[in-house]
Order: sequence, then C-alpha cells, then structure tokens
Amino acid sequence: MTKKILMVLTSHSTINDQATGLWLEEYAAPYATFVKHGFDVTVTSIEGGQVPLDPNSLPDEEKFEWQEAQSKLTNTEKLSDKHISGFDAVFIPGGHGTVFDFPENEMLKRLLQEHAEDGTILASVCHGPSAFVNVTYKDGTPLVQGKKITAFTDEEEREMQLDDAVPFLLESELKARGGKFVRGDKWSDYSVHDGQLITGQNPMSSQSTADKVVEALRN
Repeated sequence: MTKKILMVLTSHSTINDQATGLWLEEYAAPYATFVKHGFDVTVTSIEGGQVPLDPNSLPDEEKFEWQEAQSKLTNTEKLSDKHISGFDAVFIPGGHGTVFDFPENEMLKRLLQEHAEDGTILASVCHGPSAFVNVTYKDGTPLVQGKKITAFTDEEEREMQLDDAVPFLLESELKARGGKFVRGDKWSDYSVHDGQLITGQNPMSSQSTADKVVEALRN
C-alpha cells in the first residue's frame, strides 16, 4: 500500500506590511523527498489556490529538484472535511504566515485532532508547529503535552527582529502547553521524533525532519 502524506500550507501573506507566507525550502525539500520515496502527496492550504511565498526564501538559483513542488503552489486544494482521515502522515511546513492563520483555524484544529486520535504521524518544521498550539486530544489534553518538540526558537525570532511582529513566540507558547521544548544551536539543523510528533527547529532542519517522517513510515 502506498503511504499517503497530507501537506498543509499557509495562506497568510503579510507581516508588518511586508510580504511573507510559506518558507519554500520547508515545503519543497520534504515534498521532493516524499515523492522520491514513492509516497502519494496531497498539497493543501488554508484558503486553497495560490500559496504566498516569503520572498526571502527563494533560492538564488532555481533548484531543479524543487520544480514539481513549486508547480503545486499555484492551485492548491482548500483544506476541508475530505482531508480529515485517510493519511499516514500530516506534514506542516512553516514560514511566518503560519503563526497568523494556523492556530485559530477550526478546520485545521479538527483535522489535527482526528489524526492525533488515529495515531497518524504529525510532522512540522520551523513556524509550522504553530498549528499544534491550540490542538488537543478529545479528552482535552494538549497535543504537545509531555512530548519532546522543537520549533523556531524565541532566540531566532528575536534575531530576525520579528518578535514584536508575531502574535506570540512559538517556543514560549509550546512550553505553556506542556511541551518539552528541545533545541539545537540557533540556525543549525535540529529535529526530534517523539511518539507521533516529528518536529524541526528551522529551515535548516527541513531535510532531517522529512527524513524522520520517511523512517517512521517505513517502520
């Protein structure tokens, strides 16, 4: 049976009146990895249609291995009830757009709760774990409670000088929900797998996070 992966992307496009959105590498590198391993990948976004890209995430030279992934961004499926079941993993890339439209989106919260109850692998990188902040199991236990988890650190956010522009600091918010926040050095590759959660700290962690998903689905 071919493993099925659902990818959920942001639709939010501005921060401090500047362009933002999805951080390309956090989506494209995992997408290419999943396709290479023969997985069936469904690409969705909060609003559907064209996904906004953070212009700072565009590579200096086009990466051939990202072309298929990038072609999917022009007309994504809108996240809906049909995505609530039937996947072996959910992968959530980051970008600053995510902290605005992920935490309060009822469809995304319900989808993640259902997949959490099913034992589905839930993976995310950088700001993507903002999607987990308000998700609970059906008994009310926060999804991240007691789990090792990483994400874009408060230190990294301050170095970006965007700590006053975001609605919350992600590391602090995950800790407040009972997550056992772990991290590597700033701007270095660091990812962690605990139970059904797989998370990466920053864009440099995109590949290792995807590799951990592949490993989990192969076992």
